[in-house]
Amino acid sequence: KEKEGITGEVLKWYTGLNPETEWELQQARAATAKYRFDTVKAYQDGYRNISVDVENMGHHFLKAEYVDGTFDIRHPELLVYNGTHEGNMELVAVEYAVPINQPEPPGFTGTNDVWDHNTTFQLWLLHAWVWRFNPSGVFNPLNPDVHLH
Repeated sequence: KEKEGITGEVLKWYTGLNPETEWELQQARAATAKYRFDTVKAYQDGYRNISVDVENMGHHFLKAEYVDGTFDIRHPELLVYNGTHEGNMELVAVEYAVPINQPEPPGFTGTNDVWDHNTTFQLWLLHAWVWRFNPSGVFNPLNPDVHLH
């Protein structure tokens, strides 16, 4: 019903994805559901706010031990949160990070994901908007509907 995906199943709004990719995105959601509205749980599990706050993305929390050169759908290196109008934090996306000195990771099944060769952070980066619908696409790094709070 609600295309912004604030509630409910946002993945149904994405079209043109390989069925295997859809299943993989569901796995990313399932693995991060416990963090949806709970940054305390994220901290308890080793994620830290790295003070990377980007308009049209959100606030980035990193689990440094996951940055090991391995792409693992169920263990994203970063959780991307945004504040709600009520002042709480809500998980909007997950982000994968692989050291830039490694080859470009295979990523999700199909050809829709786009890894960013980010020389600022010396990482390959890939966003997956599994908690907030992104009209620009599930793997687009920027979401025009997300404004920093």
